[in-house]
Amino acid sequence: MKRQLGIARCGLACCLCSENETCAGCNSGECRGKDWCENRKCSVGKNYIGCYGCSEPNCTKGLLSKIKPAAFCEFVRRYGTEKLLDCLERNEKNGVVYHREGIKGDYDDFDDAEELIDFILTGKR
Repeated sequence: MKRQLGIARCGLACCLCSENETCAGCNSGECRGKDWCENRKCSVGKNYIGCYGCSEPNCTKGLLSKIKPAAFCEFVRRYGTEKLLDCLERNEKNGVVYHREGIKGDYDDFDDAEELIDFILTGKR
């Protein structure tokens, strides 16, 4: 885990991403998606650190149309970034894998955001 990379503007975990060997994260100024990422453009335009700083309910722009980023953003709204990083780090130490095959991992097998939030908190299904 590269904790210093933190959480992306869309809520995904840059700190655990399999691309973090070559990517410095979306807040680095070197983001490969800075010209096309809808979530980055929107949060920068609204002067938010990320989508989780926005008060727009049920936003589905860009990656927020998917369960994982939407749930991660909601988690940060409720508990904060540090709590998310702490939970992700603990879960990783306990064998939970963020990217197992390509960009799919143990956090991707959910159809319900609340169930995923509970999984992040507990590390258990």
